[in-house]
Amino acid sequence: MRTEFTETQLKDPAIRRSNEILRACVHCGFCTATCPTYQLLGDELDSPRGRIYLIKDMLENSRIPDAKTVGHIDKCLSCLACMTTCPSGVHYMHLVDHAREYIEANYKRPLTDRSLRWLLAHILPYPTRFRIALLGARVGRPFARLMPDARLRAMLEMAPKQVPPVSRNDDPQSFAPSRTNGRVKKRVALMTGCAQKALNTDINDATIRLLTRLGCEVVVARGAGCCGALTHHMGKTDESHAFAARNIRAWSAEMAGGGLDAIVINTSGCGTTVKDYGHMFRNDALAEDAVRVAGIAVDVSELLVDLLPEGDPAFVPANDRKGLPGADAAAAPGEALTVAYHAACSLQHGQQIKTYPKDLLKRAGFTVVEPADSHLCCGSAGTYNLMQPEISKQLKARKVRTLEAKAPDVIAAGNIGCMMQIGGATRVPIVHTVELLDWATGGPMPPALGSELPGIAGVPDLRRAI
Repeated sequence: MRTEFTETQLKDPAIRRSNEILRACVHCGFCTATCPTYQLLGDELDSPRGRIYLIKDMLENSRIPDAKTVGHIDKCLSCLACMTTCPSGVHYMHLVDHAREYIEANYKRPLTDRSLRWLLAHILPYPTRFRIALLGARVGRPFARLMPDARLRAMLEMAPKQVPPVSRNDDPQSFAPSRTNGRVKKRVALMTGCAQKALNTDINDATIRLLTRLGCEVVVARGAGCCGALTHHMGKTDESHAFAARNIRAWSAEMAGGGLDAIVINTSGCGTTVKDYGHMFRNDALAEDAVRVAGIAVDVSELLVDLLPEGDPAFVPANDRKGLPGADAAAAPGEALTVAYHAACSLQHGQQIKTYPKDLLKRAGFTVVEPADSHLCCGSAGTYNLMQPEISKQLKARKVRTLEAKAPDVIAAGNIGCMMQIGGATRVPIVHTVELLDWATGGPMPPALGSELPGIAGVPDLRRAI
């Protein structure tokens, strides 16, 4: 694509990067075939190619964004399916992030929009505030239909029926290996996140149990918290960089102290952002530390593939797992439980991790199935389901329909946002992939299965001593 930025404009590092991205686009349109919003709305301007034209025009002309341009960019999920499809390597993620930052700085949204975005930015990244908000939303949930604004209704409808108690495992501390006579295979930092600590404490608990069982010392670093993704995708650069900088400093201190082999992330949306810290801080005093942190950040499935090589005896045969439906002497491991694997966009497109979770589940003895059009987004996308509820609901309905068509016993995913989105529309239990792998290596059965699957009783307490 030909661009006409002036030399003065190109002195701005953000413009210079966007110029590189725009010039890589060859207008081929392959991205339109995998863009969820284009498939739903059929508008070229709601496709990556259309948004690229809008962004180019806005940036080249230093134009004050108009409502139409903002509306089309706001409808982008940042699912990044277009980046997987693009034959030219267009880095759409960096381009749309720059566009959102530009819009935030140059466009005055309506008061209701500004208020909602402020509210989300000041609640979701803070676990205690978010927990209080969830408790309040539970009270208001029966009245959701009375709300005049669809986004307020979506916020109330998304509130879980139960808010889990705080897990002390999320506090800053270190967990020693549990089954290796104290021998440490790897020393890793676990990113405990923000919203996940309020919505589902089972995930971090299972991750700690699993990693310590496999010989890792697991550190929850003091000062680490929200990755910054939620505010980053709203164009709120100062807030997102403040969150990210705290993480960089916290993990750098651990690297300089006891050393770290990896920073483990079990929420793929966070993983995509942390792995991009080097780009985010490329012109900052923290640039070198950001690159080092991003360089050892891994999704939990990446680490598990390393810790559990082919033929590893760590997995408990499926028909030996107490309480498993159909688990008797005659049952083959693969016949015990059918798992529908939902591939989170941030994992399959953002991090290009497509096979590891499925391979691990299969090796653990589960029968793994995938829904049709598994490359398409479920509609969660961070805060998208709250800010664009109508489009989100359509994507959710399609995703649930394709998952349920596989008649699974359980759905597995690697991202808390997807789990909340899908779980609110199906009676099939949904758990994090790591919970099933924890169970398969001798840990307790995921609590979500105990109340949903027939024949399972006596579920162990998840928050037992590790």
